[in-house]
Amino acid sequence: MTLSVSTEANTTTPKKLPLCLNTPNCVSSQADSTDKQHYIAPFKISGSAFAAWDALIKAINNHARMVITHQTADTLHAEATSLVLHFVDDINAVLDSKGNLIHIRSASRTGHSDFGVNRKRIEELRLQLQKAHLIE
Repeated sequence: MTLSVSTEANTTTPKKLPLCLNTPNCVSSQADSTDKQHYIAPFKISGSAFAAWDALIKAINNHARMVITHQTADTLHAEATSLVLHFVDDINAVLDSKGNLIHIRSASRTGHSDFGVNRKRIEELRLQLQKAHLIE
């Protein structure tokens, strides 16, 4: 008798980022594109998906106040700590190598407004990968 077991590694279901709450302190590339408060474009990979993913990991690791707390071959979770008040924000990313995309989310754990910090953080990561010619 052969036992068939489905594992996460061989499923074709796209991985999902956590949803943004109804507060202005979260951005996600998997939010509805009409939700201007929360939506941010995914990173469109222009070359090797794995090179872009490695560059994202290095960019996060090289940031003084960001640390990756969990990582798989195609997902990661990181924490970003603010300089003055030491608030912690969560960063999640999912590599969609078939779609040539990196979906990304950044959200504050506490408070209501973030004064645009989460959006700015993702755009800074985007700029780093664009400068390396790994994403559009």
